[in-house]
Amino acid sequence: MTTSSSEQSVSLGMPELPAPAYPDDVRARLEADGREIIARYPDSRSALLPLLHLVQAEEGHVTRTGQQFCAELLDLTTAEVAAVVTFYTMYRRKPSGDYQVGVCTNTLCAVMGGDAIFEELQEHLGVGNGETTGDGKVTLEHIECNAACDFAPVVMVNWEFFDNQTPASAKRLVDDLRAGADVRPTRGARLCTFKDTARILAGFPDERPGAVEESGGAGPASLVGLRLARGETAPARVVHPRDGRPQDESQDAAAHHPSPSEHLSSHDAPQDTSASDPAHPAGPAAEEGE
Repeated sequence: MTTSSSEQSVSLGMPELPAPAYPDDVRARLEADGREIIARYPDSRSALLPLLHLVQAEEGHVTRTGQQFCAELLDLTTAEVAAVVTFYTMYRRKPSGDYQVGVCTNTLCAVMGGDAIFEELQEHLGVGNGETTGDGKVTLEHIECNAACDFAPVVMVNWEFFDNQTPASAKRLVDDLRAGADVRPTRGARLCTFKDTARILAGFPDERPGAVEESGGAGPASLVGLRLARGETAPARVVHPRDGRPQDESQDAAAHHPSPSEHLSSHDAPQDTSASDPAHPAGPAAEEGE
């Protein structure tokens, strides 16, 4: 009996073997931490996200063993756990570096230089998106948004901010990380390894002396909207009339001309817009039906 060429090309292969179990001492330690996490929630299933951070802190990524551990602890199927792991990008599914370097390539960061930073870092490190350097120090990836548009372009290392970056400064940053230099973020606590970061994200305290106090809050540029919402108005900028007529001297004398040092971000500078450029007035908006 002969088989067709199409039948010969089909290979079902061997089924995947079950995930190996954690060693007994590791299992006991993780289970004690896991029970502490689960006790925080009225519904145990809600503990899945921090539990995944916990197992990621153990091996640097979420292994099949880690997924099996979470499933057993929460009485879930491994398929239910895998569905969550594959949905959230903060969970790594393969070995990665001590420092996750994420370059924002979303719209604002991209046009401010994020695309150039990402391209140059790939060439400088010799890795592609999601790949790790040979020394195991740096994993490079592009990120859709770091939620810090007022400091664009932004790079994050283990979720700590490095604001207003350039290709040159970003290359110095990764070189320092690989060399083991003391690297401090623009704002936030000093860096720790990705495994240590994962444990903090699992809900356990940062035990480094002074690290919590260093965490701080939002940068000054991020707080402008909050101050405006509270009615705390900033000094007005000069906006010329749209008809191009000069202001009288008394008005001009009272106008506030901000200095470059008053801009809260290196990119927070007045731009020519329809409101500030007399040659391109926006004009009044038409009412409906006009």
